Amino acid sequence: MMAVLNSDPSHPSTQPPGDPSPPAPLASNPFHDNDGGASEASYTSDNSDIELQHQSATDNVAPLFGRRGRIAPGSQVGLDAAELIYLAGDTSQVLPVYVTIHRIRRLVIAAIDDPYTLDQLQTPRMDNLMVRPLVEKLYNPDNLSVVYCLLANRVQFQRSATDESLYVAVNNSRAALCELLATRVLRRFHQDHPDRPGLLLLANILVSGFDPFDAAPDPLRRYRRSLQWPYQDRGGHERKLTALELAILSESKFLIGSVACQRIVNAVYRGQVVYTPLSFVDILPDHYKYHPVSLYEPRRASILNHRRLIVPRLRNLLELVHFAILLGLYVLTMTHRNDFYSSGGSPFGGWEAAFVIYTTGWVLEQFAALVEHGWEVHAQNLWSFLDLTFTFIFGVYGIVRFAELWFYPEADYAIPILCVAAPVLLTRIAFNLMPDNIVFIALHAMMRDFTRLTFIAIWCFTGFLLGLLWLMRTGAPPDPSDVAAGVVTPQSSIDDRPGWATIGKWLLWIWFGLDGTGIERTADFHTILGPALAVTFAFLGNTLFLTILVAMLTNTFSKIISNAQAEIYFRRAVLTFQGVKSDSIFAYPPPFNLLALAVMLPLKMVVGPAMFHHINVAAIKVINFPVLLMIALYERRRVWAKSATPSAGGDDDSKWFFGLNPYADIHALFRAEPPQEVLDMLEKMDGIVDEELEDMEMMGLRRGSRGMGDGLGRVSTELELGRPMEFDGTGGFGGMHRRRKHSAGSAV
Repeated sequence: MMAVLNSDPSHPSTQPPGDPSPPAPLASNPFHDNDGGASEASYTSDNSDIELQHQSATDNVAPLFGRRGRIAPGSQVGLDAAELIYLAGDTSQVLPVYVTIHRIRRLVIAAIDDPYTLDQLQTPRMDNLMVRPLVEKLYNPDNLSVVYCLLANRVQFQRSATDESLYVAVNNSRAALCELLATRVLRRFHQDHPDRPGLLLLANILVSGFDPFDAAPDPLRRYRRSLQWPYQDRGGHERKLTALELAILSESKFLIGSVACQRIVNAVYRGQVVYTPLSFVDILPDHYKYHPVSLYEPRRASILNHRRLIVPRLRNLLELVHFAILLGLYVLTMTHRNDFYSSGGSPFGGWEAAFVIYTTGWVLEQFAALVEHGWEVHAQNLWSFLDLTFTFIFGVYGIVRFAELWFYPEADYAIPILCVAAPVLLTRIAFNLMPDNIVFIALHAMMRDFTRLTFIAIWCFTGFLLGLLWLMRTGAPPDPSDVAAGVVTPQSSIDDRPGWATIGKWLLWIWFGLDGTGIERTADFHTILGPALAVTFAFLGNTLFLTILVAMLTNTFSKIISNAQAEIYFRRAVLTFQGVKSDSIFAYPPPFNLLALAVMLPLKMVVGPAMFHHINVAAIKVINFPVLLMIALYERRRVWAKSATPSAGGDDDSKWFFGLNPYADIHALFRAEPPQEVLDMLEKMDGIVDEELEDMEMMGLRRGSRGMGDGLGRVSTELELGRPMEFDGTGGFGGMHRRRKHSAGSAV
């Protein structure tokens, strides 16, 4: 094959009229030190992925961009009016990102002025009248920023739906149209480039960074960005976002569940596609080298490749090991919590010290993950609320424990606080072990709704608590006969009135329907108003709130179950996107990240970027030497070195379990490709070649994504591909035989 050329897709091709300057050359791969194994020369595939094996050896890898004039990366030069008019007159030109975003916004606003759902937009009538013309207008093989621009408009329309109450339905429809168009455009790229170079092309579309102010007018760019958060220097890659990040931010589950997007998500998850991610804030930044989107070449990579630590599949496994160590230290700490009392030794035991140090490093890692992409993306993680809860518990424990050791070492207030973390930690390990389980996915969504509704309930609960507390302090009016007789209420009876804790306990019991003591005792506060407040609280809390809560959680669960596969794909994309880390602090496992923060961060201010990069990489390789060596051996001998044709008995990873499966013969039959003589015989019998079978599978996937009928979906697909169709007279579309005209020299 030819060399795979990597370039920055965030600056599309533009060339003003009359500019005789030659086009700028494409950027070469900066992986010159062989620390990432990106494909730069000829590539020899040794991957076991079936999708990447059946391809001709004569396939050439086309450059990702047409050879037109380019805006130099990092230049951020705005276009004047004459250049914009020139670009608008030539529909084959690639518009800048800034212009494309506003063009898409104008087209979508003009196309949608009534509320539609995503299912309605996929009907054949809407597909022919609106969706397909827009796809044909927006799709450009040389413009990789269209999907990003569509998702950027989707985010803006969703934000407008929350700000403009009068146009909520219309803006939601426009956001749905943007997602549908992005899915169709991405599918067009996938159909036009189904081979291995197409994998690199799709990866550049989804995980390469784009600047929304690319080629924007200079005054507008300077004014808008002066109001934003200060950014870290990344060598021209500042303030960029990826299309996959926008898809996660806007919850574009239809796009993420598409075949093209899942192809990239799986490739990034396995580490087949490598790149330098873009983040919001890095605690320990090391941006001396920027690695563009590339295909990983394990044979050309070094043995101790530190960049494999940010491969999502390996990263998730390492994070699971880190959390398992934390859980083990927690169990040992709680098991030996009373040892220092019986032995008379130090009040701060060895297990507790190890737990505190390791957990502090783990909390630092979670904080770095939070600030890397912001809370909106981090909150999409299934166990984000569990991590936040445990961090809060550990923080309270640390403050109380420090106060104990400083003022009163014999006190025992901190350890009971730490006991509360047990249900959080055990639940979190279950989320880690089964991240694709639909029950945990539904539980995450229901916990979010439950927390929101509980906050409103606590707000109302506080109002009733204050009302009863103040009513009690005013006291019940004295009896007129006692006043006439001169009887005075003794001070002891006033002091015996219940406090706020007792009143809160009564309200809590009324809330859950456990006891009605509070309703009887509130008559002591006021004969009429006290019981009235208590009964009103019982109706609102025990009846209305619980009814609303059950209805809301049932609705949330039913929505997730009805679209379970899309939810699983979405959570897998979130795990993949968050698994590719940009901050160097993630390369140091806890508690070494604390040492790196104390040593490497001050060192960065003293030495230059190149020297700091070499020192940082050397330290990472020394600390992670066993892990990096195991990763290298595993990938070379188990993952990447498998034969292109699997044996009839299956691969080595699963052959040991075949004996325990009573249906092992069925699985083994379909895990191996039939011999060529069998395929030739079947082709002569039925007249169906392998290419037609692949097209049939692709058409089935398209029909599933469109939601159309079998016959209509097949006809529309055939018309799209421009293939001749021939009916055999059996009726309907089930008796249809397709004939492909082959070129000279090809097998019929």
